[in-house]
Formats: sequence, C-alpha cells, structure tokens
Amino acid sequence: MLSSDELTLHIRGCALNERESQKKIYNSFFGYAMAICDCYAANEDDAIEILNDGFLKIFKEIHRFTPSYSNEMNSFKGWLRKIMVCTAIDHFRKNVKHKVVGELHVSSLNTYTAQESAEEKISYDEIIRSIQNLSPAYRTVLNLFIIEGFSHEEIAEQLGIAVGTSKSNLAKARKQLQKILFTQNKTAEIKNVG
Repeated sequence: MLSSDELTLHIRGCALNERESQKKIYNSFFGYAMAICDCYAANEDDAIEILNDGFLKIFKEIHRFTPSYSNEMNSFKGWLRKIMVCTAIDHFRKNVKHKVVGELHVSSLNTYTAQESAEEKISYDEIIRSIQNLSPAYRTVLNLFIIEGFSHEEIAEQLGIAVGTSKSNLAKARKQLQKILFTQNKTAEIKNVG
C-alpha cells in the first residue's frame, strides 16, 4: 500500500496522465476495488469489466479529487468506492436490467466437520458467491441497500425503478439469499454424514 506522501505524488502524476503513477494507483487499490466490484458482479469477468471501467473513470476525473477530510488515504478510498459503485450501477443499467434471469445454480460447495458452528461454515467467499447467484436486479438492490446504505428512494433514482420495486427486490433478495445459504448448509451436512 502506498504511503500518504506517495499517494499524493501519484494522484498528481495521474492528473498529468503519467502511466507510472496510474500503474501504482491501480496496483495499490486493485484488491480493494475488486472486493467492491465482486459484490455487484455475477462472475469474475463482469467484476473485472466493472473494475477496469471504474479505473478509467478514476484516471479521467482524478484531477477533480480533493480530500474530504484530513486523512487523504481514507478520503481517496471513499472517492474510489463511490466511483466503483456508480460504475457497477452503470453496468447493471447497460447490460443486465432487461435480461431474463434463469434458474439459480449453486456450485462449489465446501465440506465441513460436524463440530463447526454455523458462522464458521459460511466464509466470506461463500457469501459473495451466494450473492452472485442472485438475479442481477436483486443483487444490485441488496448491495446498494445493505452495503452502501442507500435509501430505497436513492436506489429507485439510481436504477430508474419505482421505490416499491426497490423494496420488493430487497425482500425477495433476502428471501432468495436465505434459501441459497440454507441449501448450501444442508448439502454440506449431507456430505458430512455420508
């Protein structure tokens, strides 16, 4: 990770379109940005597409970045997060909103020992994979509401849907996610018994 001084230097370099500074920013924040994109994407290819589109926007607009508070690193991370989320919303609007959603497929389940608690059975990666199994509309509303803290009114405005649709999609997303996680847990228990 870059130091605060290095970040300032490379932000200036990016504003001047210096490739080395762009490379440093990209490499330093790749993991952070990818974790954000993973929450909104159906698969790794979509996440990478969102990530790269987001970084293109960052490099195009970095000359406008001004820290919101004294810690420039945290301020930059917040700015980057907002751009990645907006890029994910744009991706949703452009590529997914009107696609027909097929059946859910739960894949690559892990086996567990009988002594593990329910919390130990569900890893971060499994939750992300489960969220990725939601339909695009449900996944986007769930992430915007729970992770980003958007209100239903803000979600409706961002996605061009009714407030009632946002509320309905969130309720259905939660129900569908519970069903996916329950199925994964039952499948793991069966594998342990067998």
